[in-house]
Amino acid sequence: METTSAWNTTGLHVRRNVGLLHRSFYWGHNSVILFSGWPGSSPGMYALALIFVFVLAVMVEWLSYCSFIKPGANKVGAGFFQTGLYAVRAGLSYLVMLALISFNGGVFLVAIFGHAVGFLIFGSRAFRKSEKSPDLPPRK
Repeated sequence: METTSAWNTTGLHVRRNVGLLHRSFYWGHNSVILFSGWPGSSPGMYALALIFVFVLAVMVEWLSYCSFIKPGANKVGAGFFQTGLYAVRAGLSYLVMLALISFNGGVFLVAIFGHAVGFLIFGSRAFRKSEKSPDLPPRK
């Protein structure tokens, strides 16, 4: 545990315990990801944190490639809805980025893997429904 000291806005000298602050990538389950004290030193909670970051990354890709607005929808309402979805996607993207600031190698790998799996499922042609092919004249 590190102790740092700083001056606050009232001019008083404040000392506080900072916790696990890494400035380079490290491997291990004893880390702090997104929230103070989470996941702690438990390997099970670390696995849950990795699953959480993975799901966040997949959700970012899902929101990037899905279309909820049907043709012919009210343009103003559709615009507000699309803006709301964009804000949610940006927020989820920032959560993934903040998780990466932990400098934990496992978090980095699951974030990349989550984005890749999300793109594979929602953005690539591998699982996309067949696109309509141009009408060809009948063969003789």
